[in-house]
Amino acid sequence: MSLSMAERERYRRHLALSEIGEAGQGKLKAARVLIVGAGGLGSPAALYLAAAGCGTLGLLDCDRVDLSNLQRQVLFDSAALGEPKAEVGRARLTALNPDIRVIAHALELRAANVREVFAQYDLVLDGTDRLATRYLINDACVILRRPLVSAAIHRFEGHLMTYVPERGPCYRCAFPQALDGMVANCAEAGVLGVLPGVLGTLQATEAIKLIAGIGEPLIGRLLTYDALAMRFSEFRVARRHDCAVCGDAPTITEPCDAPARTATPAGLRRLTAAALHELLQHGETPLLVDVREDAEWAAGHLQGALHIPLGELPQRLSEIASHADPVFICRSGGRSMAACQMALRANIRSPANLEGGMMAWAATVDPSLHVI
Repeated sequence: MSLSMAERERYRRHLALSEIGEAGQGKLKAARVLIVGAGGLGSPAALYLAAAGCGTLGLLDCDRVDLSNLQRQVLFDSAALGEPKAEVGRARLTALNPDIRVIAHALELRAANVREVFAQYDLVLDGTDRLATRYLINDACVILRRPLVSAAIHRFEGHLMTYVPERGPCYRCAFPQALDGMVANCAEAGVLGVLPGVLGTLQATEAIKLIAGIGEPLIGRLLTYDALAMRFSEFRVARRHDCAVCGDAPTITEPCDAPARTATPAGLRRLTAAALHELLQHGETPLLVDVREDAEWAAGHLQGALHIPLGELPQRLSEIASHADPVFICRSGGRSMAACQMALRANIRSPANLEGGMMAWAATVDPSLHVI
């Protein structure tokens, strides 16, 4: 698409980059990007994509601005309290760049409307904080063949990955299905205000790369960020042949809503670090299964634990099938909760999740333990 004189001046720094130039900026002008969730992640992503000249931006969110949002959701200010996020966001982005088109979708994304909404866009960014919605977005992007840049945050940590049809694994390949409520959201667990700023900006970066066709996207790679340690790590993720939505014989062929949020499933236990330490001190020896990656395990682990990275667990469940009451462990509790879900589906009795993972163990039991 051709650029006006005003656009040439606005995007002069982009035009100076040989990797983008006029052709790349034209692709950005023609792009149609949907941002699902106008919160901590969606705010910086939307601002930077609007500033970059993304021609059509969709902003989907059914919530209204709350005072507690303003600690991290930089798309809004105090004057917007009580107003619909999608509408306020549209006004802010239009003011930032009147040359682009911003569409407000003030609705809750459901299986019944996801096809209609996604059909209007070429690329989707997931900035939601509900697992059920995250899986719905992933499944819809796989089924409708839309690229997806997905990010998530928890307390001081976050992760990011990119899905492109036919080129790599989807979100379900990296994170098997988990029920809402299994991992605490920001309201329950808290979140460092600047954390979503980092991850949301990275989402915008991935989107620009995909649109302009430059660089190496995070396909088949999970990027993690630890704000406390100021450390980025990267883990390879392979496409799972048994993935329910992108596998060789998918069982999910239409977008569908997840079951309503439930309490902890029957048979699943939650153990604090202190409670597990007390069990071990009293001579009880549950099977400890550490589902972290090789480098994390090598840095430090609990004595006697069995190491099975989460990606290998479906193929190695037989190693723990004969054990009752296994305790699954990861860095902060998210991956181990997914492992508990797998164990329950495999009829392994009474699996337990170490709440807070190795971070909690190092903080409350053994400060000398090195955790990465």
